[in-house]
Amino acid sequence: MRLQGKVAIITGAANGMGAAEAKIFAKEGAKVVATDLNESKLNEIVDEIKAAGGVAVAIKQNVTSEEEWKAVVDQTVALYGKVDVLVNNAGIASVKTIENIEMSEWNAVMDVNLNGCVLGMKYCIPEMKKAGGGSVINISSIGGIVGMAGSSPYTAAKGALRALSKSAAVEYGKDKIRVNSVHPGIIVTPMTAPSMETAMPYYQAYTQLPYMGEPEDVAYGVVFLASDESKFMTGSELVIDGGWTAL
Repeated sequence: MRLQGKVAIITGAANGMGAAEAKIFAKEGAKVVATDLNESKLNEIVDEIKAAGGVAVAIKQNVTSEEEWKAVVDQTVALYGKVDVLVNNAGIASVKTIENIEMSEWNAVMDVNLNGCVLGMKYCIPEMKKAGGGSVINISSIGGIVGMAGSSPYTAAKGALRALSKSAAVEYGKDKIRVNSVHPGIIVTPMTAPSMETAMPYYQAYTQLPYMGEPEDVAYGVVFLASDESKFMTGSELVIDGGWTAL
C-alpha cells in the first residue's frame, strides 16, 4: 500500500500506460480519478479497479479544455477532499517531418502533449499547496531527450514538457510539491501498435534489451515518483527505455 491515503488524478487512463497506472495506483491504496475522452473504455478500467477492491472514479475529459480541468479538480476535491498526485499522461502521436506538417496538426500535438499538462498543473498545484505538498509526474518520452526522425511535433512537445517540469520543480519546491518527468522508450500500447509491424527492426536496433516495454514497466516507475519513497526527488528525469538513450 505504497500510496495509501493519496488522491491521484491520472489523465489518458482509458488505455496503455494510463490504464496501467490507474490500476496499479489503486492496488497500492490511492483513490484514483481516471480521466480520458474515451468514456466507455475508461468506465471499463474503473469498473475493473472497483471489482478488485480499489477506489476510483471515471471522468470524461478533454485535457486541452481549461473549463474541463477546473471541473475535474473541483470534482476530485468534492469527492475526496484534496489532490496529492497529478499524472499528466494523456498524449497523442504525430509522424511528420517539419516540412510536411500542417500547422493545425502541430498545434493539436502541442495542445494535448504540452498545454494539457500546463493546465493540469495550473489547477492541481493550488490544491496541493492546501494539502501541504504533492507530486506532479509529467509523462514525457525519450523523444524529449534525443532526436527521433519524422516525429518533430511530438519530440518538440515532449522536450518542452521535460524543461517545463524542471522549471516547475524550482518554482514549487518550497511548497513541498515535487515535479518530475518520466521518459518511456518503446512501450507496446494502442498508440504505438500501428507502427510496431513496420518499425520493429528500427525499435529493436536501438533498444538494448531483447524485448519492448510494457505499460506496467512505466506504471511502477510512476508509482515510485508518486510515493513518499521519492520524497527527495524533484526536477529529475526517470528514463524507462530499455537502454535506448544509453547509446
